[in-house]
Amino acid sequence: MKEIPKNYDHLLAEDYINKKWADAQIFDSDKTNIDGKPFFMVFPPANVTGILHLGHALTTAVEDLIIRFRRMQGYRTLYIPGTDHAAIATQAKVEADIYKKDGKRRQDFPHDEFVEMVKQYADDSQKTILSQLKKLGASVDWNRLAYTLDDQRSKAVRVAFKKLFDLGLIYRGHRLVNWDPKLQTNVSDDEIEWKEEKTNFYYFKFGPFIISTSRPETKFGDKCVVMHPDDPRYAQYKEGQKIEIEWIGGPIEVTVIKDEAIDMSFGTGVMTITPSHDQTDYEIAKRHNLEFVPVIDLEGKLLPIAGEFSGMYITKARTLIIERLKSKGLLEKIDEEYIHRIATNSRGGGVIEPQIREQWFVAVEKSFKLEKSQINGIADGEEVTLKQLMRKVIDTNQIQILPDYFIKTYLHWIDNLRDWCISRQIVFGHQIPVWYRGSELYCGIEAPTGAEWKQDPDTLDTWFSSSLWTFSTLGWPDETEEFKFFHPAVIMETGYDILFFWVARMILMSTALLGQIPFRTVYLHGLVRDPEKKKMSKSKGNVIDPLDVSAKYGTDALRFALVFANAGGTDMAFMEERVKGMKHFGNKVWNIARFITTNTLDVDPNSKLNMEVKAITDADKDILGKLNGTIAIVTKNIEDFRFNEGAQNTYDFIWHEFADKYLEASKPQLLNPEQAENTKLILLFTLKQSLKLLHPFMPFITEYAWELLQTNTILAIEKWPVVNN
Repeated sequence: MKEIPKNYDHLLAEDYINKKWADAQIFDSDKTNIDGKPFFMVFPPANVTGILHLGHALTTAVEDLIIRFRRMQGYRTLYIPGTDHAAIATQAKVEADIYKKDGKRRQDFPHDEFVEMVKQYADDSQKTILSQLKKLGASVDWNRLAYTLDDQRSKAVRVAFKKLFDLGLIYRGHRLVNWDPKLQTNVSDDEIEWKEEKTNFYYFKFGPFIISTSRPETKFGDKCVVMHPDDPRYAQYKEGQKIEIEWIGGPIEVTVIKDEAIDMSFGTGVMTITPSHDQTDYEIAKRHNLEFVPVIDLEGKLLPIAGEFSGMYITKARTLIIERLKSKGLLEKIDEEYIHRIATNSRGGGVIEPQIREQWFVAVEKSFKLEKSQINGIADGEEVTLKQLMRKVIDTNQIQILPDYFIKTYLHWIDNLRDWCISRQIVFGHQIPVWYRGSELYCGIEAPTGAEWKQDPDTLDTWFSSSLWTFSTLGWPDETEEFKFFHPAVIMETGYDILFFWVARMILMSTALLGQIPFRTVYLHGLVRDPEKKKMSKSKGNVIDPLDVSAKYGTDALRFALVFANAGGTDMAFMEERVKGMKHFGNKVWNIARFITTNTLDVDPNSKLNMEVKAITDADKDILGKLNGTIAIVTKNIEDFRFNEGAQNTYDFIWHEFADKYLEASKPQLLNPEQAENTKLILLFTLKQSLKLLHPFMPFITEYAWELLQTNTILAIEKWPVVNN
C-alpha cells in the first residue's frame, strides 16, 4: 500500500473523484438500482444571467444530500440538471451591458442581431453554471440535461399553450398590467419588488375637498372624487353627484363616487382616482363603470391630456405641476417626511407604471372540465377552476409544504390570485404560438400554412416554460416510459422566495394539463445572506462566489457548513469561519481514516465489506451502541427533512464519540493480543459506517477516504447503514 498523505488535498481529490463518478456512470438512472422504486427530483433551473451564487450552493448541498441518501437506500434515482433562459432577466442583463460598454440600446441593433447577442450571452453563462454545478458535486444525470429554451421544452410550451387555449383558460384581453417603461415590457405581479423612498406628500384643494397624493402628475385624468359611503364627513354628497371645480388646466366637472374600498382613517378620507394607472383605482372604476382615461404613455411621458406638460417625463414634470397648482391657490400643504412604496421590476430595476393594455392571460377563476384526474376529490370530467385545483391539492395534503407555516402563506396568495399575464414585449424567449391574418386568429403547435399569417410578436413569461419543468424534463408531451415511471417527483426542494413565482405555477400547470400533482412534497430552504444578514447583491458588493470559497476550503466544507447551519425556511448569515471549521472537521475525518487503515493493514480487504463485530470491552459496547443510535437518528432526521440536525448528529458522533473516545480507547486494545483483532474489526466497521453516514453531506472526502479500505467499490452506491441488532 502506498504511503497515505498526512493531509487531505481537496483540490486534488475533488477533480479525481468527480472523474471517477463520471467514468462509472453511477448517477445515470439506467445504470444504478434499476429494480428500485422511483425517486425523482429536478434541479431548480438556474437563470443563465451570470454565475451561481451561495443560494445555489445551498440548493445543491441539500438536494444532493437527499438524492445520495435515497440512492444508497436502493431507490432508482433520477436527478435532472437544467438551466432557465430567464427571458426578462437575461435580456435586461445584455441590454445593461451593451449600454454600459457602447452607450447603445437594443433598438440600435437589427432584431436578429440583438437576439443572437442574447443567445450567445445565455450560452456562455450556461457553460459556466454547469461547470460550477459539477464542481459542487451534484450527482445529477448529465445525460438528461434540460434547458427551458431547447427544442424539447419549446415543444412542451407550445403544446401547453394550445391545450390551455382550447380549454378557454388562455385568452387575450385588455387589463391593467405592470408596465416597465425602461425595458418596454409588462411583468407579472410576483416580479414586482417594492422599495421604500422618502418623498413629498401633497395636499390639494379639489373643489370643496382636500385630496392627498405623492404623484400629482397623474391627476390630469382624475374626473371622480371617491369617499366611503359611511363617512359622516361627506354625508351631504350623493353618489353620482356632479360638481364643477377649478383644476390644473382649468375648470372640470367631477363625479362623486361612494365605495367601501376607501380607508376613512387615511388622509382626509376622500381621494381622486386614476383608473388607467393604479390597480386599486382600476378596480373601483370597474365596479362603477367609470371612464378609463390614460395620462402616461409607454415611455413614462405625459400624454396630450396634460396640456402644456405633454411629452414631459413624469418625474421632470412633477415640480412644474406643483408650481402651477400653487400659483392657482390649490396647494394646501406639503408633508416632507412621507415614506412612499414604489413598485419596481425585480428583473430589470425599472419603476413600474401600470398601463391598460391588450395582453395574453391565464384565467384562474374560469371553470373547465378536467378530462382525466388523478387528484383525490376531483373526478374525471368535473368542472373546476385553476384556483380550486391549486388549493385542493394543498387542503387535502396531496402536496405537503415544509416548513408547514408556509401553507398559510401559499393559501393566502391563492385566495388573492388574479389572472396571470403571460405575454412580454421582449425578443428573447418563447414566442407566443398565435398567428393573425386580418381578423382571423390561429393558435397551434406549428405555424399555419400561407404567407399572409403573422405570428404574435410577444414572448411568454419565463415562468410559463419553467412551470412545466417536472414533466417537460421527462419528455412530455410524449408519454415516455420515464414519464410514466418517475412522475410525479417525490420532492421539490427550493428557496422559499420562489414559492409563488415557480412552485405554485408548477402546481397550476401540472394539475391543469395532466390532472396530476407535480410533486408530493415541497421543501423550502431559507436564504443565504451576508454576515450582517443583509441580502447579497452586486450593487452592495457583498456577493460571494461559492467556487472561491470551495477553492479555499474545499467543496465538502462549504456544503457541510451550509447544511449544518440552515434550518428549513430560515435565513442564515454566511460565516466564512464556519466553513473553515468544517475544513478542520474534514481533516479530522481524513486523520481517522488514515490512523485506522495504517493500523489494520493485516486485515483482508475482501472481508472489510461484510465484517461481523462483537463487543468485548466497555469501550467496544459504548461505540457500537452510539453508532446504532446515530444511524437511527440521522436516518430519521434526513427522512423528516431535518437536514441540519442530521449533519449535527453525524458531526458529533464522528468527532466526539469515535475520534475523541474510541480511537483513544483502541490504542491500548490494539496492543493487547486478546483484543487486537476484534478492535481492528470494530475500527474498520465503525469507519465504514461513519463514511456512509457522512457521504451525503461531504461526498468528496468520504469517497476519497473510502479508497483507503481497498475494497474496489464506490461509496456513492454503497448501501445505507442500518441499525445492527
